[in-house]
Amino acid sequence: MRILVGVKRVVDYAVKVRVRADKTAVELKNTKMSMNPFCEIAVEEAVRLKEKKVASEIVAVSIGPKEAQETLRTALAMGADKAIHVTTDMRPDQELQPLAAAKVLKEMTQKEEADLVILGKQSIDSDAGQVGQMVAGLLDWPQATYASEIIVEDKKLTVTREVDGGLSTIETTLPAVVTCDLRLNEPRYATLPNIMKARKKPLESIKLEDLGIDTTPRLKVLSVEEPPPREAGVRVGSVEELVAMLKEKKIL
Repeated sequence: MRILVGVKRVVDYAVKVRVRADKTAVELKNTKMSMNPFCEIAVEEAVRLKEKKVASEIVAVSIGPKEAQETLRTALAMGADKAIHVTTDMRPDQELQPLAAAKVLKEMTQKEEADLVILGKQSIDSDAGQVGQMVAGLLDWPQATYASEIIVEDKKLTVTREVDGGLSTIETTLPAVVTCDLRLNEPRYATLPNIMKARKKPLESIKLEDLGIDTTPRLKVLSVEEPPPREAGVRVGSVEELVAMLKEKKIL
């Protein structure tokens, strides 16, 4: 079984995001970038399936500028076997929107003849949470989203999903698309020997325009604003005082 994993280069989760002076986007220059945390979980789960002898090969795919190759090298160091970089100068957080990304991943899935597509449930830059579902729709494959447990046995996929009311377990057949939730696993750190080995693993580059895909943005960001400063809190001396204050503000 061949697994395709999508990985995205985003602003590091520990970095304080800065808004550009013209308020059109988040500032990416001189900003630490890293792999999207949910994509790390997807890579880790693919590697674990390979370690269980369920999968034979893992292909990591990323769409973005030349710097996205660093993200792919991280995926290779974690255990992916090969990588495909779809190159574009479009901003992945604004211009390269979910439908366009899904079309690219569909093409790569068919090109690599993958049996299972594993993606993060969302990226922490655009927070759309739509790509996995769109990929499944374009491929006409079953989907299992927000996975907290994945079991693959004899071309059968059992996924435990995190839903508002608790957990939901579904069963489907392969090929399929899965999106990963936070509690699926804890990604491993890439060791130095594996980082060195990753440099020798194959990394293919494909220009986005060569795929012949319509990537025209459907939405336009009009303005990006920083959140207003948080107001100072008020300490109350008792429950009664708190209730009175809430009534005064007409919250209760």
